[in-house]
Amino acid sequence: MNSSDDSMANGDGGLGGMTRRRFLRNASLALAATELSLGVGTMASAQTTAGTAASAASAGSNTSFDAIKEIEAGVLKISYAEVGPKDGKPVVLLHGWPYDIHSYVDVAPLLAAKGYRVIVPYLRGYGGTRFLSDKSFRNGQQAAVALDIIKLMDALGIKQAIIGGFDWGARTADIMAVLWPERCKALVAVSGYLITNLKANKLTPLPPVVEYAWWYQYYFATERGVVGYEKNRYDFNKLIWKNVSPKWNFDDATYDRTAKAFENPDHVAIVIHNYRWRIDLAPGEAKYDAYEAKLAESPDITVPTITLASDFDGAGKDGSRYAGKYTGKYSHKVLDGIGHNVPQEAPQAFADAIVEVDGY
Repeated sequence: MNSSDDSMANGDGGLGGMTRRRFLRNASLALAATELSLGVGTMASAQTTAGTAASAASAGSNTSFDAIKEIEAGVLKISYAEVGPKDGKPVVLLHGWPYDIHSYVDVAPLLAAKGYRVIVPYLRGYGGTRFLSDKSFRNGQQAAVALDIIKLMDALGIKQAIIGGFDWGARTADIMAVLWPERCKALVAVSGYLITNLKANKLTPLPPVVEYAWWYQYYFATERGVVGYEKNRYDFNKLIWKNVSPKWNFDDATYDRTAKAFENPDHVAIVIHNYRWRIDLAPGEAKYDAYEAKLAESPDITVPTITLASDFDGAGKDGSRYAGKYTGKYSHKVLDGIGHNVPQEAPQAFADAIVEVDGY
């Protein structure tokens, strides 16, 4: 996840409502401050606000994908869902932490009905996706995850696709658009420009109240955190869901379908490395150094883009801190009443954004 907020709810025993609101506000400030440290420009496009009822239309209509496929791609055998006609315009949808392909279980059929070929992969460390070699480093750094998706597109014979994502998925979409713009027809990115700048993360500490919102990141920096996440990942990730989507009344069955993806044998290693790498506590791999050097420049994204913001983004939901990073045709939309898992909470709004950006 990109930032965390809120507290436990529904009788789980945790912090009260005032503290929950403070967590939500602090998380949005953390994201805003991180974006500001990247030298993000000012707002340069029109903003559209969608109401809760309209944006959440069809949420929960589906519970599963008809079939899960596998294909060797780069260092992985990637497990993925595919929906829609083979000759349809390709769309690749990317989940984040702690989520899985079920975030798109309602989005995918909406797009397939419009003739799109929709690919929804499990990221490394999730679901059925596995490393081909036991000797491969379980690397969660941003460039590695992005290259996985390029290799998946190569394996599937997809030269160019519309890329959509949230959390890790939005970061991956942004990175793909920077490093391989010819492979990206357009983007839909929740919470906007999320490319990690290691130098800024290391040398630009945030105010204490903002750092407080990143509690899980510091927990993961400890060996206690590794053991705790390994032992308690089911309850840990369910807590995160509640914290970052306080208005989403998901049931146990919905969570359990996704929680199975956390049973991947590499899940803990990938998650821990991802968050430790971000704050320079764990090295990446030299083979990604050239990619990371380019990303460290915080380059603009020229691919046509729609960014989506939700209540999760708090005071930063207007997108003004990252709008200037998107220099192609661009628009920003706000989904009021929606939490962090935008595609699962508001599938119609997410699908509409994919269709709209396809016309840019």
